[in-house]
Amino acid sequence: MALAFSWLLLSVPLLQAETIYKFEDAEGRILLTDDPRLGREMTLLKRFHFSYRHPRSGGRAPSLADLRRRIRRYSPWIEEAARRHGLSPDLIHAVILAESAYQPRALSPKGAMGLMQLMPATARRFGVRDPWDPRQNILGGAAYLKWLLDRYDGDLSLATAAYNAGEGAVEKYGNTIPPYKETVTYVKKVKEFMNKGMVAFLN
Repeated sequence: MALAFSWLLLSVPLLQAETIYKFEDAEGRILLTDDPRLGREMTLLKRFHFSYRHPRSGGRAPSLADLRRRIRRYSPWIEEAARRHGLSPDLIHAVILAESAYQPRALSPKGAMGLMQLMPATARRFGVRDPWDPRQNILGGAAYLKWLLDRYDGDLSLATAAYNAGEGAVEKYGNTIPPYKETVTYVKKVKEFMNKGMVAFLN
């Protein structure tokens, strides 16, 4: 994963905690932990709330160990999709974490499938023959993200809102984020996953 910093993980149950502390040591290394005592000799940069426990697919989020294994497994295809479509790998990781928590067989109540929760029509539109194939799903979802970013002139908020609610909903509200609770939360979640680098230490 292409990141400009390194992460130290010293607290195993980190993702189950509600409050996360971000510290930096004298050498510029970052520590994310739910235990502030571990950063006593470091500089506290910020504290925030985080949870990946409620993916959009509605399925049960995997354990931290399973999540790590899945990220390692799918990262090469995420990097491939990012290069092919000119996207940040962090964006694709963040969408997958929000959509399915890296569960390749995730199926939403509305019929969205796989890691990036592609609807059947979206899968067909972007040439995905088998939405249950992880590589095809990632490439198709990345192609859709790229198309949305181009459509909305690089506006990440609108692109992710459309990924969640559809382009029609964004247009209905004058090219703004639709005032749907799920969509507003989704856009915030994806941006937080990217900005806080929460997928970085799982790799």
